[in-house]
Amino acid sequence: MHALLSALLLQAGYNTALVTVGAAILGASAGAIGAFVLLRKRSLVSDAISHATLPGLCLAFIVLALFTGDGRWIGGLMIGAAGSAALGLLIVEWISRRTRLPEDAAIGAVLSVFFGLGIVLLTVIQTLETGGQAGIASYLVGSTAGMLRSEAETIAIGALLSGAAIFFLRRPFTLVCFDEAYAAVRGINVRATDLAMMTLLLAVTVIGLKVAGLVLIVALTIIPPVAARFWTDRPGPMVLAAAGLGALSAYLGAVISSLDRGLPTGALIVLVAFALFVISMLLSPRRGLLARALEQRRFQVHVHERQGLLALARGEPIYDSLTLRVLRRKGFVRSDSVATLAGRGAAADAVRDEARWDLYRKLNPEDAASMPHHGVTSVASVLSPDVVADLDRRLSLRGEPV
Repeated sequence: MHALLSALLLQAGYNTALVTVGAAILGASAGAIGAFVLLRKRSLVSDAISHATLPGLCLAFIVLALFTGDGRWIGGLMIGAAGSAALGLLIVEWISRRTRLPEDAAIGAVLSVFFGLGIVLLTVIQTLETGGQAGIASYLVGSTAGMLRSEAETIAIGALLSGAAIFFLRRPFTLVCFDEAYAAVRGINVRATDLAMMTLLLAVTVIGLKVAGLVLIVALTIIPPVAARFWTDRPGPMVLAAAGLGALSAYLGAVISSLDRGLPTGALIVLVAFALFVISMLLSPRRGLLARALEQRRFQVHVHERQGLLALARGEPIYDSLTLRVLRRKGFVRSDSVATLAGRGAAADAVRDEARWDLYRKLNPEDAASMPHHGVTSVASVLSPDVVADLDRRLSLRGEPV
């Protein structure tokens, strides 16, 4: 517990603190660009990019090992990974544009072929007579244990630059995600913006290989944006929320993995991100399962109240136990199910509201059909006062009580 608290407070050593902060910056950048990719409906592209990094990573290791004797220079490995990922992305784009195959089929083909080639190259690496072969495996699932200071600094600086680029391009990204035609009218080059978005996604993927691993880095660009979607409908706050959730996931995952050299960083980051997703799915006041269940329960109670009041107004007996409980709780009926004075007044209001709805449905059938819960909620809470006044005027002309 003491070690965990020290790591959380960045007091577990300079190198550990640097790695943790770098992972948090990476998580924020991954969440932010992932939000735009999600809004663009291209989340699976990140999966293709991440798996396409493996052959380039392995080829870079082989070249570095043959010429320098040590293939673990992170700069060279990132260049190789970026090269093969860019090639995979170009192939996906080419297949999608030049053939009749959908993008998901192109992604599946590129993902499997590039990853299979990478596995073959990993086998070749194990036969080389050079050191560092074991270190290359950490790029599959991520590992911050034993990370050099220079590697941590490279990751932190790269993630920070990517985050800054995402911030400056947020407006064209938002326009292209929601309305390509309007973005083009505003003078935005849609294809160039898409290319910039995919380039930043590629950059974040390559930068995060050492931290989250190429197999799991894709989760850091998908899970935080999906979790953020539960909390807001607006793109700006969604991007900020996704960046915050990504930063928190990466920070906590890196802290936990620093407690033992055998703990995989990428897997822990994904588990933390999934835990935040579950919390968002359950507790979000807008789209959370708990909020939806409470809303459904309130609507059910409202329906029983409405039907019970109409039954009181018509002098009909009420047999449903839930309806009677709702009316008693509201003070509309006594314990012997006889209507109170407040209940008779509420029943009269319900009858008047029912007449308003019936008239409105006859006058405006299409508008009434598009309204949620029309005929259950009060007319005054849905329609404007002038429309309600017009309905009351028409009802009075027909001799009905208003």
